[in-house]
Amino acid sequence: MLLTSRRLRAALLAAASATLVAATVPTPAPPVALGIGDPLFPHLGNPGYDVRAYDISFTYGGSNSKPLDAVTKIDAVATEQLDRVNLDFSHGTVASVEVNGERAAFATAGEDLIVTPAEPVYDGWPLRITVRHTSHPSPKEGADGGWVRTRDGLAMANQADAAHRVFPCNDHPADKAFFTFRVTAPKGMTAVTNGLPVGRAERAAGGATWTYRTSHPMATELAQVSVGRSTVVHRSGPKGLPVRDVVPTADRARLEPWLKKTPAQLEWMERQVGRYPLETYGLLVADADTGFELETQTLSLFERSLFTRTDLPAWYVESIMVHELAHQWFGDSVSPRSWSDLWLNEGHATWYEARYAEDHAKRPLEDRMRRAYAQSDTWRTQGGPPAAPRSPAPGKKISLFRPVVYDGSALVLYALRQEIGKDAFERLERRWVSDHRDSTATTGDFTRLASEIAGRDLSGFFKEWLYGKKTPAMPGHPDWRSEAAGKAAGKRA
Repeated sequence: MLLTSRRLRAALLAAASATLVAATVPTPAPPVALGIGDPLFPHLGNPGYDVRAYDISFTYGGSNSKPLDAVTKIDAVATEQLDRVNLDFSHGTVASVEVNGERAAFATAGEDLIVTPAEPVYDGWPLRITVRHTSHPSPKEGADGGWVRTRDGLAMANQADAAHRVFPCNDHPADKAFFTFRVTAPKGMTAVTNGLPVGRAERAAGGATWTYRTSHPMATELAQVSVGRSTVVHRSGPKGLPVRDVVPTADRARLEPWLKKTPAQLEWMERQVGRYPLETYGLLVADADTGFELETQTLSLFERSLFTRTDLPAWYVESIMVHELAHQWFGDSVSPRSWSDLWLNEGHATWYEARYAEDHAKRPLEDRMRRAYAQSDTWRTQGGPPAAPRSPAPGKKISLFRPVVYDGSALVLYALRQEIGKDAFERLERRWVSDHRDSTATTGDFTRLASEIAGRDLSGFFKEWLYGKKTPAMPGHPDWRSEAAGKAAGKRA
């Protein structure tokens, strides 16, 4: 019995020790979706790494309703120790993931792809991720953004948070990167993306693979890939800038009167704010009903109907072309640090749209701004002030793009020009796009630069104009009234 008791005691001690050891080993936390805390899109973007470059391959099989085979390679640097790496990704099936050449486990949560490397990645280490996946056009036309199905193929519309519906990425404009695209398409189809072409390889089975590369960093929301029965039209812009337009082949001649206007529009914009900041520019005319135009970097997306409708005056169509062109400076080259800085993109693009109409069609800027002032209080009530917009309506991400971020924000720029004078305002515009070229910037950066150039503190001015619930009095126009104020005065009377 003694021997048996000793054996039992030893067994009990061993079991207790094992229990203690097991209790000290933490159970891995379940994968969760993360974000960088953007006020408008809190789950967008991911902490812990900085993407330097994307290399993305798509194989288009000929049907714009079927998934594309894809490989996304991400070259990043860890900015903290990472046991897991979160990528934004949905609308696709992942086959495998590698991190720094080793197979990695992966799971999904929300709209995140969560990757667990074989070994932790430490602060400052390279982080090279390869994801083999499919990329699914939405079964519902226009749903959520991402791939846009055209009459003969596909294009992209990723603003504001839809790039991750196409490829795995860090889907926030705060993390810009260089892009390489490799697109394989069947015979008779043409593939064009952001950037400049660097190669075209014929495929043994017919068709070809096109390779393009950007020369400047780009936000994921500005990515563009077009596949269709298209013609690429080449011409030269200012100082030999390569200008290329991508149009449905059947509409080549019909669209030429509009396409040939781009070089002169580029020259006009350069006179306003300085040299064009990117490697190329052009229009992608898509045979699709999107309800919007979009400043995808170096290749702005336009609906075909904008140019084929007969009820739109020519000056209006041209001013919309200039709106998307102006974005190449404001929004593309200088990108918003957070989505609350959106007014800097849309306010400036609307400003130059209106200025162009004033210069070329005798549509006075002051008249447009007076009309905007009359509606500004209503816009602020509906959508929030320009630099503190309300979140988009649930399930309607595009509702972020309300009138207050367009004419309501251009009105802020008009008030600023009235406040500091035309010469100082023009210096500010040129400095803004020069100082922050190829980078991101905030509302605070803009207000500080404006104060520097004006030679006085403008923080009070900007606080009222950008964050106030009511529109301040317009400098130089004490007689301007908002419709809301006018109605209130009428009730008091």
